[in-house]
Amino acid sequence: MKYVDQLNKEQQIELQNQYEVLSYGVDTIAPEEEFKDKIAKSIKKNQPLKVKLGLDPTAPDVHIGHTVVLNKLKQFQQFGHTIQLIIGDFTGKIGDPTGKATARKALTDEEVRHNAKTYYEQFGKVIDIDAVELHYNSQWLSKVDFTEVIQLASNVTVARMLERKDFHHRYQSNKPIYLHEFFYPVMQGYDSHILESDIELGGTDQEFNVLFGRQVQEQFGQEKQVVLLLPLIEGLDGIEKMSKSKDNYIGIDESPNDIFGKTMSIPDELIIKYFELTSNLTIDEVSQIRTQLENGILHPKDAKIRLAHSFVEMLYDKEEAKRSQVNFANIFQKNKMPEEVPEVVWGKELSIGILDLVTELDLLPSKSEVRRMIKNGGIRINQEKIIDPLTTVQVIDGIIVQVGKRKFVKLKLNN
Repeated sequence: MKYVDQLNKEQQIELQNQYEVLSYGVDTIAPEEEFKDKIAKSIKKNQPLKVKLGLDPTAPDVHIGHTVVLNKLKQFQQFGHTIQLIIGDFTGKIGDPTGKATARKALTDEEVRHNAKTYYEQFGKVIDIDAVELHYNSQWLSKVDFTEVIQLASNVTVARMLERKDFHHRYQSNKPIYLHEFFYPVMQGYDSHILESDIELGGTDQEFNVLFGRQVQEQFGQEKQVVLLLPLIEGLDGIEKMSKSKDNYIGIDESPNDIFGKTMSIPDELIIKYFELTSNLTIDEVSQIRTQLENGILHPKDAKIRLAHSFVEMLYDKEEAKRSQVNFANIFQKNKMPEEVPEVVWGKELSIGILDLVTELDLLPSKSEVRRMIKNGGIRINQEKIIDPLTTVQVIDGIIVQVGKRKFVKLKLNN
């Protein structure tokens, strides 16, 4: 290794410290020895690494699953490295085919701008967004001429593309694979060439795409980036990857009380994984929690309280974390009302069936869902449980409607 052997004792300690933290929780480092040498080069030359994360703004909402990579970016920032955040406003119009049985629907310019703005704002809750290099890959990809496209494509075989599991599966199933989809990893790799990235982060499902950057950089005679693949986090169901479409997510823009309450519902077997990958706790703190859980010193419920507290503190502040913990204790442990209940102005009938009331307030999507919730004892009016779906509610000023353990609405009459 070129630079590792050139470090003095103090620099070797710094290398070990950075490597331990930056590799923590990572699924795959490719290649691992090159990663150590990149860090060593950075220390030796007092030159920050350029760490790339590419994002196609396909949806506007960021959830706790995204904090796996955001926390890793934050660690790189803490060691003084430079974050290259690439908004794929050009690649987003094609759509990443990863894991898809069909081609993605192309995004409009307006959708890309809206989603990109939301990403940027929400990422700032975890990383120092002011210190990030923000790039839009249309700045260079829109200017590539067709000659260069042909040159790039000439180094990529169809057989290599069909090594991708999603492409292979579609090919075997006689499902269409469109030529433009093959260009997605090529363009992602071209981003790494333009920015001369040292490191690229991605989820384990992005392995093919991020490794392709090494091939493109080599084609241009550049030093190849090292790839860090991070695990995907399961959602609240404990099975599927966290996703808004699966309704198993914790949104980082949700209220502190909702973040706290949702965190308390994660399966016990995922507690440590969440601590390791998504919380702001140190390696030593997580190790201590693991030992306490294994020895039975720490109850899973208490561990989840600490996890929920850490999420709210990370995304809001310490005071909000304290308030949401008190709110959770009042509602779930003492059966009290929350200290703050959102108000809704009510200007409709003052005598209304419970099914209509709950659906009119958008607390549940359908009357059948309301019936099911009533059957399970999950609907209350002023803390009194509703047991009959035919109940008629007399709406008065200040009446509180509760659905489940987290949804509360206070009605204010429109006089």
